[in-house]
Amino acid sequence: MLKTKEILDEKNKLLRQKSKEVVFPLTKDDKEAINKMVEYLTNSQIEEKALQYDLRPGMGMAAVQIGILKRYITIVNEVAEGEFETYVVINPKIISHSTEQIYVEMGEGCLSVNREVDGIVPRYARVTVEGFDEMGNKIKIRAREELAIAFQHEIDHLNGILFTDYIDKNNPYKDKEKYRAI
Repeated sequence: MLKTKEILDEKNKLLRQKSKEVVFPLTKDDKEAINKMVEYLTNSQIEEKALQYDLRPGMGMAAVQIGILKRYITIVNEVAEGEFETYVVINPKIISHSTEQIYVEMGEGCLSVNREVDGIVPRYARVTVEGFDEMGNKIKIRAREELAIAFQHEIDHLNGILFTDYIDKNNPYKDKEKYRAI
């Protein structure tokens, strides 16, 4: 089981590197890493397990966050109490997005950023993501609101970008009126 302390902290320079495209078939190590990421994200959203294993709650994770510079992400979205939709996307790309932009009113968070960060991170309200599943089959996912934000956040990781990069240091709530809060 993946531990919170195994997730790289924002100070780690690896998080600023661009991840490499994945070549199929997946290696045994990549399959194991994906399973660990999904297990962590699922357990971190179940309160008893999060407390039991001392997990920080998270919805998404990019391979680079556990030290693997490869282009794959996992997102575990709780759609109802204890009911999850799991997304594993290899070599993900955003192929289209809405013009409308939104931001997380409570503030965006990240398993690699172990501090409170105030400010607005403008994100597209809707995105279409293309990539591959674990078997190498092409997939397309349409996401909106929180799920769209999660995809944008995780794909940013693959490009060496952290959500804090979007926040204006001198004016964290700059242009707030241009975006819809969720």
